[in-house]
Amino acid sequence: MKKYINFQLLLLVSVFMLSCVSCSRNDDEGVPSFPDGSRESVNLWVQDSMKRYYYWAEQMPAKPDYHLPVKDFFKSLLSSQDRFSFAVDTKDPSSYPRSVRNMYGFDYAVIQLPDGRVVTTVKLVMKNSPAFNSGLERGMMITKINGKVITAANAEQLTSSIKDQTVIELTVGKWVNNTVTDEKEIKVYYGYSFEQPLESKIFEKNGKKTGYLYIYDFPDGMTQALNQKFAAFKAAGIQQLIIDIRYNYGGSVASAAALCSLIPSGISSASPFIIYKGNKNGGEVKRTFAEQIQYDPNSLDFNTLRANALGLNKVYILASNSTASASEIVINNLKPYMQVIQVGDVTLGKDMAGFIVEDKRKPKKISWQLHPVIYKVFNANGEGAYGNGINPQIAASEYASLPLLPLGDQEETLISSALNHIYLKSAGKNALDKSVKILFQSDTPSAAIGK
Repeated sequence: MKKYINFQLLLLVSVFMLSCVSCSRNDDEGVPSFPDGSRESVNLWVQDSMKRYYYWAEQMPAKPDYHLPVKDFFKSLLSSQDRFSFAVDTKDPSSYPRSVRNMYGFDYAVIQLPDGRVVTTVKLVMKNSPAFNSGLERGMMITKINGKVITAANAEQLTSSIKDQTVIELTVGKWVNNTVTDEKEIKVYYGYSFEQPLESKIFEKNGKKTGYLYIYDFPDGMTQALNQKFAAFKAAGIQQLIIDIRYNYGGSVASAAALCSLIPSGISSASPFIIYKGNKNGGEVKRTFAEQIQYDPNSLDFNTLRANALGLNKVYILASNSTASASEIVINNLKPYMQVIQVGDVTLGKDMAGFIVEDKRKPKKISWQLHPVIYKVFNANGEGAYGNGINPQIAASEYASLPLLPLGDQEETLISSALNHIYLKSAGKNALDKSVKILFQSDTPSAAIGK
């Protein structure tokens, strides 16, 4: 079976390891009894689990239809406010969320230019992914998918069809002098993408050094790599920092806390980092920086990380509609301790967290995994509730100038917007160009989440 890439990280963040979840069957009066192993008995387990953990448990229907297929039954329990909870059957690969990114290792955007033309540009290519190995590069233009010309009207349908295939054919070209040239055919096969490396650079102007760090996601176990990058930044004497999480769906809150511990001055192991607020069973949980970092069993401890902390009072964070979950926690939870200047677009708006709920009995009787919203998250000042996204201080579109330049290039739109603010106290030329319209992105919630 092909391996799916970090599907948990795309939608839910890990708060802590759930050591044992095997909810007993609901014994409430009036709830029917079904034979073990039946669809209805699985649905009873789903309902009991959700009653215990789900943030909106009190809004669940009192009398759901236990005869529904499990995935449909799960959906019937969800609040209308819930965009993110999902369930998968570990015995059925087709039940897992599918997206262009987690199947092929790239993403694209369909945009309308000021002259009315509609074009499609590759925005992200994961390192050592099927797309990367096929020769696809950020900044290339896609003119056809499986022989069909991409339009505003068919972009979503084409993206949906990609998820049902194991190989796709792309017609791609370069953007030169405001037009697509040198078109060629590329085949991308469905497959595995390796863990993405941290990428860093140091920009210097007039003796002032700015560190740049691109972070694709927040897996557990990344603190050693973060520590090494910040040790290099500290040794170089950087005075400003740009964190690029524009495509970061999230992941481990412990890793996000580790990153945050490396940036500001004036924090200690006892400094509050995050507040989780759950249902009547979950209550309110507070974690310091040190406590949250320790939820990753392979993490370096807080004091080891602080030895390489930069002690800054300001940080620039590059963000987009694809910045979600633990990435949004980085933005929101640094604000009590320093000035956070967000550059780019409004974030996705996933002000919530959860953990995997599954049957831990031995032998396991139920193969389904639940990924429900369990907590709303807040910073040390109690600030959260950013379900509509976090707004930038410097609004900028990376599509204002084509072709898209490589991530880490100081002329790239979002990076140059941050650097211009650092060095010139301006937002950067064309950064606010509203004549370029984003019509569709392959990693928007409707395109990326398989519900």
